[in-house]
Amino acid sequence: MKSATRLISLLLAGLLAACSTTSHPVQSAALGKPASAAAMEAALATPGPVELQTVASADWVVPLSGLLNLKDPQAVAAGLADRPEPIQVYLHVLRHPKFGVFLVDTGVSAQLLKTPSKFGISSELQQMLNIPRLQLRRDAESVVAELGGQVRGVFLTHLHLDHITGLPALARDVPIHAGPGELAEQHAMPDMMRAATDALLAGRPAQHEWPFAAGRDGVPAGVIDVFADGSVFAIAAPGHTTGSTAYLVRTLQGPVLLTGDVSHTRWGWEHGVEPGDYTRDQLLNRSSLQQLKALVARHPAIEVRLGHQP
Repeated sequence: MKSATRLISLLLAGLLAACSTTSHPVQSAALGKPASAAAMEAALATPGPVELQTVASADWVVPLSGLLNLKDPQAVAAGLADRPEPIQVYLHVLRHPKFGVFLVDTGVSAQLLKTPSKFGISSELQQMLNIPRLQLRRDAESVVAELGGQVRGVFLTHLHLDHITGLPALARDVPIHAGPGELAEQHAMPDMMRAATDALLAGRPAQHEWPFAAGRDGVPAGVIDVFADGSVFAIAAPGHTTGSTAYLVRTLQGPVLLTGDVSHTRWGWEHGVEPGDYTRDQLLNRSSLQQLKALVARHPAIEVRLGHQP
């Protein structure tokens, strides 16, 4: 089991440590405008107008070494070792009273699991990604059907395959938004992952890139007021991938932070330890994680929803 787990970890590290290269076009997002972090935090004093539902679409098992930096001194001191780790794949339904329904990430499509090769996921890739251990809880199709097919757009935390596997459930004209640089990322096995990414994006509009500022070394930085009304903010959180994005949502019940894979696990969030093999730039990821944790420390009313664990 240990050797098999390590093999999966190494394969996933090569395939998922950065987003897949793809020929899909990109364009700057018309939706959203830059905002200051101070303005975002000031808005948290009152509840917002948005309804937010988080759906656990599937259960999965992957190596802990991909989800958590096991070389971190805290992980070493805790005696953490690589093992198969249970996680979940989420989608979040965002209902805005004026602008309509949007998804943050996409969950898992039943169509994709039924005929993965149709979506560019070869039998070899299925084994590499441990797809046989991906068990549906609630497929993306049922969520979209319940919404009456009224999804106005998708906001991605990043473009790793497990965050776009629900796209087959969505109409092809639904706009997709993500952080800058997601489609240009490189990885160790571009051809295999490119086939899957291209197949899932085929026939869809150009991907919309959030207009973040360029921070140090040109990486995305800053905050976007998504609807220009202070209800939803996209926060640049690079490291896991270049364009990784967190979302802060002012809901009727109070603010909710969707971290994406800046932090996969509860242990990683609580101890401030970044992901492991699956992350492109661990130091940058750690910086983004620390910034999000500092935001929550300043505003303890924020509910945190992590990338792959409750």
